[in-house]
Amino acid sequence: MALYGGSFDPPHNAHLALCLFAAELLHPDRFLISVSNNPFKRRYAATDVHRKRMARLLAGELAGVGIDAEVSGWELEKKQPSYTVDLVRYVRSIYPHDRLTLLIGEDSYREITTWKSWESIPELCELAVFSRSGGADGSHAQLGSFAEVAVSFIDFDYPVSSTHIREAIAEGRSVAGLVPSSIRHYIAEHGLYGSA
Repeated sequence: MALYGGSFDPPHNAHLALCLFAAELLHPDRFLISVSNNPFKRRYAATDVHRKRMARLLAGELAGVGIDAEVSGWELEKKQPSYTVDLVRYVRSIYPHDRLTLLIGEDSYREITTWKSWESIPELCELAVFSRSGGADGSHAQLGSFAEVAVSFIDFDYPVSSTHIREAIAEGRSVAGLVPSSIRHYIAEHGLYGSA
């Protein structure tokens, strides 16, 4: 199983591409997409309800190409800040016999030593780090045996961010080609991010 957490505010084509790439390279039997309640983010532009619904649309895009994906709202339902180690332990408790791979971006990986109980993570799951061409070398070296045992680095450079998309929508610019059409239509239908 591949575990992919994020704010998904909104989900976009880089999220979709990362999952497709992971499916091709790692061959997980399914994806669990977790909508986060990140303690380091002060607020989200869309409500938890909208973020979860958009994550379900992302899962639907994966299902459309034959990839088994489901969405977890466990982090949101806690109604308190959520940490990666807590999420991984929760997933491990539900699927104790599954091989679990946590999918993370290079930026998150560079900060991993600041995470709550980060040293416990390799005991609970493997990591697949999606890094910009060769960009994770420094982090790989600094984490020593942790990286050697538990981490796979995958070159992945897809320069799209949720912040950029929210700004474009607020300014009335098109995000076609940046956001899956199902999510783009949802954003417009619900007037998210200042869309008309």
